[in-house]
Amino acid sequence: MQAVHQIVARGAPLDRSDVDTDQIIPSDWLKRVERTGFGEGLFSEWRERSDFVLNQDRYSQAHVLVAGPNFGTGSSREHAVWALQDYGFEAVVSSRFADIFRNNALKGGLVPVTVPEPVVRTIMAALADDASIEIVIDVVNRRMAVPAIALDEPFELDDYTQHRLLEGLDDIGITESHGADISKFEAHRPAYLPSAAAS
Repeated sequence: MQAVHQIVARGAPLDRSDVDTDQIIPSDWLKRVERTGFGEGLFSEWRERSDFVLNQDRYSQAHVLVAGPNFGTGSSREHAVWALQDYGFEAVVSSRFADIFRNNALKGGLVPVTVPEPVVRTIMAALADDASIEIVIDVVNRRMAVPAIALDEPFELDDYTQHRLLEGLDDIGITESHGADISKFEAHRPAYLPSAAAS
């Protein structure tokens, strides 16, 4: 997982509420065994319509998705996060995320930024007027800003999760960071028990 300190990027407004994981990445795409290639399936059913936001050239360089409330509901599939990242999104801004989606996002390095709904609406309106404006997501200071419209808002991020993002630590990375303790523990285990040591 890549470390995330600050994201400075254009945004795309997805003015829909209750977007579920099946809409983010339809089940037809879940047959893949690797984590890459899911970007092509992101919102694939909606992208069949020419007027869908991600089909508009002016949002082609967006790396922050600004979505309606209750984003990521439905099944617990990690593929939804993988699809957003594979497409190029680094963060999603919404007034509310489904808990499992938010957890999956943070473990994968996709930053879910929760701000009040009026703030989301303000950003969406600004992006509709000018797709070139940039959104700044500052993980270090836990703030999101849109300088072009003088908007600066805090967002919640607990210390442990912030540390994981700043250090680029997924679950495997967290385990590997305790390598010395694991080796010490393994050295004192009875020989007849299974060992983590390479054979």
